[in-house]
Amino acid sequence: MAAAETRTDGALAGVGLLDRERIIARPGFNRWLVPPAALAIHLCIGMAYGFSVFWLPLSKSLGITASTACPDLTLASALFTTACDWRVADLGWIYTLFFVLLGSSAAIWGGWLERAGPRKAGVVSACCWCGGIILAAIGVITHQLWMMWLGAGVIGGIGLGLGYISPVSTLIKWFPDRRGMATGMAIMGFGGGAMIGAPLANLLMNAFKTDSSVGVWQTFIVMAAIYFVFMMGGAFGYRIPPAGWRPEGWTPPVAKSTMITTKHVHLRDAHKTKQFWLIWAVLCLNVSAGIGVLGMASPMLQEIFAGSLIGLPDVGFTQLDAGQKASIATIAAGFAGLLSLFNIGGRFFWASLSDKIGRKNTYYCFFVLGIVLYALAPTFAGMGNKALFVLSFGIILSMYGGGFATIPAYLADIFGTQFVGAIHGRLLTAWATAGIVGPVVVNYIREAQMAAGVAPGPTLYTGTMYILAGMLALGLIANSLIRPLSDKWFMSDGEVAALQAKSAAVNAGPTGSFGIGTGGLDAKAMLAWAVVGVPLLWGVWVTLRATLALFG
Repeated sequence: MAAAETRTDGALAGVGLLDRERIIARPGFNRWLVPPAALAIHLCIGMAYGFSVFWLPLSKSLGITASTACPDLTLASALFTTACDWRVADLGWIYTLFFVLLGSSAAIWGGWLERAGPRKAGVVSACCWCGGIILAAIGVITHQLWMMWLGAGVIGGIGLGLGYISPVSTLIKWFPDRRGMATGMAIMGFGGGAMIGAPLANLLMNAFKTDSSVGVWQTFIVMAAIYFVFMMGGAFGYRIPPAGWRPEGWTPPVAKSTMITTKHVHLRDAHKTKQFWLIWAVLCLNVSAGIGVLGMASPMLQEIFAGSLIGLPDVGFTQLDAGQKASIATIAAGFAGLLSLFNIGGRFFWASLSDKIGRKNTYYCFFVLGIVLYALAPTFAGMGNKALFVLSFGIILSMYGGGFATIPAYLADIFGTQFVGAIHGRLLTAWATAGIVGPVVVNYIREAQMAAGVAPGPTLYTGTMYILAGMLALGLIANSLIRPLSDKWFMSDGEVAALQAKSAAVNAGPTGSFGIGTGGLDAKAMLAWAVVGVPLLWGVWVTLRATLALFG
């Protein structure tokens, strides 16, 4: 592709508003404006984790005060019924669709994203995510579950995939000196989106609730509008560095670790290596162990600790009355929120730590600590020790989030940075797989235990915890087998230069800062950070306030 010509007014001739060439940074641009743009998108799509806040209200969308239940309702008939309220299990498939479509769409369109650039991908993500929520709102109004699955689950899931990977390679290229920290800054937003979205959804549903409506479809429309504004702002805030750019005063260090390459693997070859599939297994097993617990955090705490959450240690879950169950549900919501806080904090902490100790060693920490904590969780539950139980799962969820934030840098270390965004997209099929495996393990083992006569309590989840520990043990083995790639997999310098020349509006020969990327946290950068930081701090405050009830 020929380089775009520059008009006398400085604009690019023949280049569209969303094209990659349009967003190549110019002298004076501050690289610290890019992470807030990524956060603006990730904080919106991160509401996928908080969608369970809609399940109970939606299960009463016809009955309003109580579900209009149909004993003969099946999953197939639930998709089209207009006379029966949906079951939580029917709605929960939207959660599964989110992550299956996220991984699938990231894999399918990851290569396109590398060519089209993050702005175009961000705009498409905003249209799919917000448009999918609008379609889901229509599904609520018409009481058509299939429309909710299609809107929020399928179309929204595609938006999740494109929005999730849109900033990855961009941030790695802007922060070659701190790869882990850079991706951690953006991806922590996906973990924190539920901390903002879930309480906001509760506020909106309570405001819109009437005698004839549970307030969900109105909430969908308002949140879609808010998210669209933020996501479009993030998409138009993206910039990419010109070929050959590097931070002012920084030179690529001589590799101290054989696990970090300075070369590049082509997208067409990455999946042919055993390293790709070992990292795929590492991510899949780490995510499977965490995502099932995250989806069942609230009922798990309620069933294990039951009356002890409200000062009645001898009262089991089945012995609680409706009012008491409502009280412990509120406390359990604080637990779920606290796990989200660990999830978001872990994304930044572990990714930044990986810059110091290496990606492979970071994953060793995830698996060894996770095995120990999962194995001890039944003991903590049997002791009735809420503090140790909550702390152990907080650490586990921090490593769950840390795994997502560390994996792009791990890929860049092994495969180079040229195609890291697209390779990361393909790797996210591991997340799609884990989105099925994790919830199935946790939910169906629980159902099997209850069918066998096990009452809600600590023993209900004991087997599950040991199985999850076993998954992490397999992940530990996979991580230990990862080795540097042999030279045959890397592109030649000529191939790399040719690719860069095709995707940049400048020659790839010179290297330096070109007056780009400087400025640090100046006034403009601080304002951009405030736009995403204020909602995030509000979410943290709401979460911590709810958490006080857990130990109050």
